[in-house]
Amino acid sequence: MIKEVRMVANRPGTATPARGIVLVRARAVFDALEHLVGGLGTALLAFAALLYIGLVLLLCAVGVGLLLAPTLPRIVRAVSERERGRLSRWGPEVIGLGPAPAGVRAALADPGVRRELRWLPVHGTLGLFLGAAGATLTLDAAQDLTYPLWWRLLPKDEATPTLVFWTVRDEATALAVMAFGIGLFACFVSLGPAMARMQAWPGRRLLAPTADVDLSMRVAQLSATRAAALDAHATELRRIERSLHDGAQNRLVAVTVLLGAARRALARDPSAAEAAVDRAQDAAEQALAELRTVVRSILPPVLADRGLAGALAGLAASCAVPCRADVDVPGRCAASVEATAYFVTAEALTNVAKHSRARSAAVIVRRDADRLLLRVEDDGIGGADGRGGSGLAGMRGRIEAHDGRLTVTSPPGGPTTLQVELPCGL
Repeated sequence: MIKEVRMVANRPGTATPARGIVLVRARAVFDALEHLVGGLGTALLAFAALLYIGLVLLLCAVGVGLLLAPTLPRIVRAVSERERGRLSRWGPEVIGLGPAPAGVRAALADPGVRRELRWLPVHGTLGLFLGAAGATLTLDAAQDLTYPLWWRLLPKDEATPTLVFWTVRDEATALAVMAFGIGLFACFVSLGPAMARMQAWPGRRLLAPTADVDLSMRVAQLSATRAAALDAHATELRRIERSLHDGAQNRLVAVTVLLGAARRALARDPSAAEAAVDRAQDAAEQALAELRTVVRSILPPVLADRGLAGALAGLAASCAVPCRADVDVPGRCAASVEATAYFVTAEALTNVAKHSRARSAAVIVRRDADRLLLRVEDDGIGGADGRGGSGLAGMRGRIEAHDGRLTVTSPPGGPTTLQVELPCGL
């Protein structure tokens, strides 16, 4: 079994290799395409919501629209929440506003609904155009780049691809199409990230809650986080107490019993006393081993010795499934954050080995400003429930105790992706 472990060191003051720059740029381009396509989906929903609002307003002239009017706030809020969720997956969280107010008058008096109504036409038009333009540009670029390989299979009257203004008749004109595809790809490389930011800007501007609402939500969120931290702390104390009670304590009791038996047998049968002392020594060594295990479960020494990159590389190397570790975290995070990332990765890889039937897995860690981003992927059968299971519940408790976030994507048939965000300070 071959295991690939790759750590990327990126220390301040060192020159970034050209290959690293290319990889970073490629990742930015793929992210931009993913964001644009995701934004295209919510833009289509926004456009459909605009059509529905227009239809209801027209039907109000004959009275039927008055019956449908109460559904408008719920539809606007549902589409807006989808966009908030999308934006939260690709950047700072945009806090949702909960259920829409009941009734049209109450909705129009709500500042959040009014901001959503301002966002809806912008995203339903500009966002739709940017998403469609980004998807079309990349599809046409892929088509043109591969065109010389299959253009001869097309009928002669259909041999000219989209956006090409000349007729393809021979190999030279087919190669010209490929050159045109290179130009389209270069345009997307240079413009794609800016298009993705422009598509997301109205949502981040208009869908974020106002200052007073954001503050109250933040207080409620911090209260929930504090409760989760206390629960996680109590759970950890119970786990440590159970480990000590069931393991080391029983071993030490056995040591005491064996030493007492050895003392009583010393005068009667020295050979039996020596055997009892040997058994007591074995029990003491087992107790020490279990104590070391408990101590490592509190804060693994490997984090202090090798740092987060080395610790996660060790987990990847010892995984039963071939696993790749790609860790690029300049500097150190708080010890509790690194410990949480370590334990979450260990639990996730254990689940991969036990339940996923995967052939490969990957652990990818990045630092984005004050956030530590951890992703564990596998190509297994999927079907993991993001809310169920004691393992996932334990991971979620650890993460939420740090005011972090856990997202599990695991459709039936796979693949499974576990994404973790943890605050780690500037």
